[in-house]
Amino acid sequence: TRGLSAFNVGQNFVTSYSYRIPFEKLWRPNRLTSGWQVAGITRFATGFPVYMYEKNDNALIGANQSGQGNNVDTPNYMPGNLNFTNPRKAVLPGASPQCPSGCNPFFNNSLFSQEALGQLGTANRRFFSGPGWNNWDISLVKEIKLTESKYLQFRGEFFNAFNHAQFQGPSGTINNSTFGFVTGAN
Repeated sequence: TRGLSAFNVGQNFVTSYSYRIPFEKLWRPNRLTSGWQVAGITRFATGFPVYMYEKNDNALIGANQSGQGNNVDTPNYMPGNLNFTNPRKAVLPGASPQCPSGCNPFFNNSLFSQEALGQLGTANRRFFSGPGWNNWDISLVKEIKLTESKYLQFRGEFFNAFNHAQFQGPSGTINNSTFGFVTGAN
């Protein structure tokens, strides 16, 4: 079988920054207006690949949990648009009853079906990524010069400053009622 590595992150942009705020240019320089700084680390990345499998031995090869606990059986995949959706969006009226709490499947799970008895499924084990990351860690710093060589520093740090949910991957187990749904976040 072909597939992406379990820890593949296809796109990963990370930047760190630091900016000294020039308050002393607006007002006269003193201990209150000088020494302010904003800094941070921002990350945008694609998610980890979704692991597609079945919890059975429909292929009849007797290797349900071979190797490192991975299932050999994969579902059948009918090529089509996976229609990735935002896990934050609510289900429209009349939509799938699989998620009564109000969520959409992350991908079009109707493109997948269970493999036929005695045959291997056609889906690759991992061929698309789950939800990505959008994270901002920001700090606000005030340095007060005590002597020529000594500073006192006050720091406020904000982790995930804009409170974006970092969703976990959707379920890739076809014979599970949550197949295609994101059920957790960090």
